[in-house]
Amino acid sequence: MSSEKKEEFLEIYRNNIQRPGADRLLNYMLSEQSDFFEAPCSTRFHGSYAGGLTEHSLNVYYCLKDYLSRQRAKDVYGMNYSDESIALVSLLHDICKMNFYSVDYRNAKNADGVWEKVPYYTIDDKLPYGHGEKSVYIISGFMRLSREEAFAIRYHMGFSGNEDRNSIGNAFEMFPLAFALSVADMEATYFLEGKPRT
Repeated sequence: MSSEKKEEFLEIYRNNIQRPGADRLLNYMLSEQSDFFEAPCSTRFHGSYAGGLTEHSLNVYYCLKDYLSRQRAKDVYGMNYSDESIALVSLLHDICKMNFYSVDYRNAKNADGVWEKVPYYTIDDKLPYGHGEKSVYIISGFMRLSREEAFAIRYHMGFSGNEDRNSIGNAFEMFPLAFALSVADMEATYFLEGKPRT
């Protein structure tokens, strides 16, 4: 990952997330116990490269900011959230992927038809606590989340996750930030980070 993306993430985080415990969480993310800034975002889909998690988190941040900046979102839907809430839910929604992947090797033929060992990412889940709920759990160990922030992070996978469909719909109706974060996550995943379009 480029150091520019890491610095961009750190600047947004430090300028916006100021509640008690935010500095302790960031220190943990920067420590040797964490691979957040080196981690991929998936094993073979979007962001499946070193630093992919950081880049995806930034993409979701910008998509969410853009979505919530629409006058309709503010006036009709009542989506008025602080810069802190927007940064927190977008930058940290996938913190569950920290220390989640490891590198393994498999045999594959190179361009010359010769077998060689090539690295690939595999899942090594040391804290099997789900996806969105694991992110909420990790963050809550350092700082308090509002109820809406917690639900937004918990349900950011929307209908593409494994959750009960009724629960997702109810969460979206009760906590509009959950819907907005889900839209931003899908936009980043499928339009910014998906396969190149022709």
